Amino acid sequence: MTKAIAVVPTENGWKYLQQLCKHWSHKLDVELREKSGVVRFAEAVATMSADDKALTVEVEAASDEVLERMKGVVSSHLDRFAFREAPLPFEWQGA
Repeated sequence: MTKAIAVVPTENGWKYLQQLCKHWSHKLDVELREKSGVVRFAEAVATMSADDKALTVEVEAASDEVLERMKGVVSSHLDRFAFREAPLPFEWQGA
């Protein structure tokens, strides 16, 4: 397994996290908690948490190739929900 984490500065992280979890809950296993959410894809898991200053996204994937693809999937979907702020500044770090 391989991981990457991005801390994205935004005051609307909780709103975006909820929207993303609701969007993916139609097709994927999604768990929405207080101020956090987990989305389980076929070959990856995205874990997100929010506070009043940032949205933290951690993606864990089966391989480097899947990780790169899923980083793009998560960031592009978040940018759609955050269209007023997009593009959000994702600075992925290896974990």
